[in-house]
Amino acid sequence: MSTVSDGRTTETEGTTGQIAGGDPRLAKLVRRLPPRMGDTFTYLLKPSSRWVRIPSGTLLVVGGVLSFLPVLGVWMLPLGLALLAEDVPALRSSRSKVFDWIERRKPHWLDPSASKNDQT
Repeated sequence: MSTVSDGRTTETEGTTGQIAGGDPRLAKLVRRLPPRMGDTFTYLLKPSSRWVRIPSGTLLVVGGVLSFLPVLGVWMLPLGLALLAEDVPALRSSRSKVFDWIERRKPHWLDPSASKNDQT
């Protein structure tokens, strides 16, 4: 296990040292989340959490589609798709394209020194 600058830990997978989630850009975005949500997302990205991740991702996508109902919201859709991308190769390539876009258009989102609540 390796520690990150804000005291939380990021799980590593096997001997490759690859960050769980398959993309270091995902880990940078997770570190910007509030601690409780970030810890939950880190748990869901662990390879051993597959049987929790798939139903959670599916429920979040359904909640995003039903965002016209109170309590549910569109914010659930990208989060659910990001979780499902771990197990669905077609979504994984789309996630990579989204991360490429973020690197080009919003590089401060991946900057560890940026404020966590920076909305620009």
